[in-house]
Amino acid sequence: MAGAANLDVTRRKRLERFIAPFRVKPGSKVVLSRDFDPAFKAGVKKKEGVALLAEGVRLLSEYQARLAAQDTWGVLVVLQALDAAGKDGTIRHVMSGVNPQGVSVHSFKVPSAEERDHDYLWRYAQRLPARGEIGIFNRSHYEEVLVVRVHPENLERQRLPPAANQGDVWKRRYREINEWEHYLTDNGFRIVKLFLNLSREEQRARFLRRIDLPDHNWKFSDADIRERARWDDYQVAFSQALSHTSTKWAPWYVIPADRKWFARVGAAAVLVHTLMQIDPRFPTVTRRQRQALREAKQALEAQAPDGAPANGHKHSRHGASADEEQRSDGSAPPRAGAKRRASEELPSAS
Repeated sequence: MAGAANLDVTRRKRLERFIAPFRVKPGSKVVLSRDFDPAFKAGVKKKEGVALLAEGVRLLSEYQARLAAQDTWGVLVVLQALDAAGKDGTIRHVMSGVNPQGVSVHSFKVPSAEERDHDYLWRYAQRLPARGEIGIFNRSHYEEVLVVRVHPENLERQRLPPAANQGDVWKRRYREINEWEHYLTDNGFRIVKLFLNLSREEQRARFLRRIDLPDHNWKFSDADIRERARWDDYQVAFSQALSHTSTKWAPWYVIPADRKWFARVGAAAVLVHTLMQIDPRFPTVTRRQRQALREAKQALEAQAPDGAPANGHKHSRHGASADEEQRSDGSAPPRAGAKRRASEELPSAS
């Protein structure tokens, strides 16, 4: 057990170094074009990135199982980006190995009439994950200080009373969002905030690809070009939001997104690191519960038909093998390849 604990510590430290360049230091003033390079790849080659993503998916699967079993913490992943930055692909690849019963994805479009009749955070609160779950917001409550800021007519549609429009609306919303997220973290819900940072030129290339490839035409709309014309406005809005809402309890991570494969590696690394910090464990079995299990086992073995093995699952092709069973201390068994050196599993910050 000490060896496994040491391996977890090594992994966590390596992940901390790897994701450090993405983290927005709370209280810092962000200028996206100055502070974060969309083409950054931390010295990792694409072939290495494919292997790293596979390892990240494996770790996510392991930690998600623990998270669900412990049923104490919930995780909310906030995913923001401009059009064509790869939000859908990031979700699809990073979450490919997890149990779909423990994950929910919500995409927030134009508010409905019912949603506009409530406060601006109401519809997001309705979709928060439960304990033991991972919830993903594909666009999120940050739309209220991004799209709404770039398009003030959306603020008018919220029919706020005059007093709510006085002063700096955006600074007030930053404060309200920070307080809401602090409330959630205080109640056991960790928030992972990822901004996929795409360059203007890469967005242009991806839009052209959507137009040129017939099976990608459905992804393109006239609205994409209209929003692209507001590029500078969005850069300011994102920079301001990152500056005012990256907090100690819910920091932002700016993930370089010009290379889709690296964006997926970066997103997986941040999420795995968060789950490692939570360190969920399988529930332990009390002495009384273990005695009840032994009695139940004896009763079931006594019911074996004549000529059949008393403990049939060990001989059944549907049963779990000894390596797949949970240890008596409640921890997960080692998986194939678990003895590999940590340096072969996780990226360095080189």
